[in-house]
Amino acid sequence: MRVLLTGGNGMLARSIADAWTRIGRQDELIPVTRADGDLRDAEAVRRIMADVRPDAVIHAAARVGGIAANMADPAGFLMDNLRLDSNVLSASLDSSVERFVYFGSSCMYPKDYRQPLVESDVLAAPLEPTNEGYAISKIAAARFCEYVSSQFGHAYRVIIPSNLYGPNDDFDLQRGHLVAASIAKAHAAKTSGASSIDVWGDGTARREFTYVGDLAGWLVENLDRLAEWPALMNVGKGEDHSILDYYRAALTAVDYECELVTDPSKPAGMHQKLMDSSVAATFGWTPTTSLEDGMTASYDAYLDSLATTESAG
Repeated sequence: MRVLLTGGNGMLARSIADAWTRIGRQDELIPVTRADGDLRDAEAVRRIMADVRPDAVIHAAARVGGIAANMADPAGFLMDNLRLDSNVLSASLDSSVERFVYFGSSCMYPKDYRQPLVESDVLAAPLEPTNEGYAISKIAAARFCEYVSSQFGHAYRVIIPSNLYGPNDDFDLQRGHLVAASIAKAHAAKTSGASSIDVWGDGTARREFTYVGDLAGWLVENLDRLAEWPALMNVGKGEDHSILDYYRAALTAVDYECELVTDPSKPAGMHQKLMDSSVAATFGWTPTTSLEDGMTASYDAYLDSLATTESAG
């Protein structure tokens, strides 16, 4: 089996490729990156599909960002993701690809809805405004996967992971998510000897983060059961922590102490979006990496990336 993996340079795709090698799957995995073609360009996607001729696709490419980025460019996040998703999905269907893994997002769920969230809650109520554009694009692609599966009998399945973190994360403060941003801020504070770190919101909002290596390993080991999966399936750690908890864990990983100064005037997004991943548990989903171990691994990888950048410069 030839498996096309999009988003080859991203955190999730790189973790999947690492797990593929570590687990020793005999199927051929072909990662593609932006250097191979812009997925927003339909012709580029069709060229990639013709060259690779995949039997299955794992679609891990997306334009992602934190609250600030999503609020600054909701139109861009909506249209860029609609374009790349529709191109990859349409080309896969036209190329008779019968197995497809699509990664959704917990932002597909309604704002301030019941906890924990179950798969049937998608579209049950209004979305969180701060990342609505991105969420709409993800919901549209997920619906297309459901339609394809029903209409053509293919196994186009949607995984809805919680927020992810780990090595190869995006630590840019404008684009990075909470964990990566907290690590970057903690490192910067330690480097400069700062006495405090600014935190958006009041710090009480709660988030569920899953170590990317846990998800990648599970996916690679269970890919052959794709046809057995339901249309949508939550895959999360099963526990959440406050924003301040993540910053404290980042400071511990960095081995630094300073004050965390909250700013309630800044948006923090949904107060809580813990997911129910009990369906995935029936397919062997048992994440094992603790927040402390995951933060340490993330920080070590961040230091390695800084060293590489400095040596290249």
